[in-house]
Amino acid sequence: MKLVIQHLSKTYPNGVKAIDDLSLEISPGMFGLLGPNGAGKSTLMRIMATMQQPDAGTVSFGEIDILKDAMSLRKLLGYLPQDFGVYPDATAEELLHYLARLKGIFLKKDRHQVVQNVLELTNLYEVRGNHVSGYSGGMKQRFGIAQLLLNNPKLVIVDEPTAGLDPVERSRFLNVLRAVGTESAVIFSTHIVEDVKDLCTRMAIMNGGRILHTSKPSLAISELEGKIWRVVIAEPDLDRYKSKYHLLSSGYNEDNTLTLRIWSTERPGEEFVNVVPNLEDVYFAALSPSILT
Repeated sequence: MKLVIQHLSKTYPNGVKAIDDLSLEISPGMFGLLGPNGAGKSTLMRIMATMQQPDAGTVSFGEIDILKDAMSLRKLLGYLPQDFGVYPDATAEELLHYLARLKGIFLKKDRHQVVQNVLELTNLYEVRGNHVSGYSGGMKQRFGIAQLLLNNPKLVIVDEPTAGLDPVERSRFLNVLRAVGTESAVIFSTHIVEDVKDLCTRMAIMNGGRILHTSKPSLAISELEGKIWRVVIAEPDLDRYKSKYHLLSSGYNEDNTLTLRIWSTERPGEEFVNVVPNLEDVYFAALSPSILT
């Protein structure tokens, strides 16, 4: 089933326009939603997860009108918000049994099988008797995946799930999410470009409540071939280069010089070297309104 968003808008009472006439279609598979903090990603996630109402627009999943029939969507939904709480004195197994009952799995035999399956899939079976409140950050995120899988969801929404995870836990978490994405539509919201590169077959870049660019990651990268240039400069020259060229990103070198990545359709100067583009270049180019629009 396809998720279809049309002309969605949301403005908060303080005047912040979180979603601005946004339209987007998402098919089954792994879909990455990239954007800086404050881009409106979490508001969009909450609306899609029936946790918040927009001011205008429509959202449908297959034949379900999400805004008018939230309960039908929730039967098919798995949602992992940016922050979720756990009961401090409950083990992972106890908490999953409780959540499974809330999701309508009342027969003990069925519930036991489902809980065991999700614990094994998320590599938490050996620590099922431990309190979730004592889990590491990565283990808590994997528990979040376990709880959303209890009802075999067709739509999975995860919001900034790898923030704060160490590289090992991040890899474990992404492997679990990748397995989920083989059978469901998974919307993966993040500001970490590498997560989308490693995981998603489709992506959108969002800022200011709007979708700036949609594509396959590999296609978006190929569209920048021949347009990304590298130059090494002294730090005092940075402002001059920023004013003269389309600067995408910069980074310090060991000798305190700066390596700049510049977008240009032709060689900007003798000191510039053409380099292979990457998804981070796509991201920063999309955030520059004069490049990918």
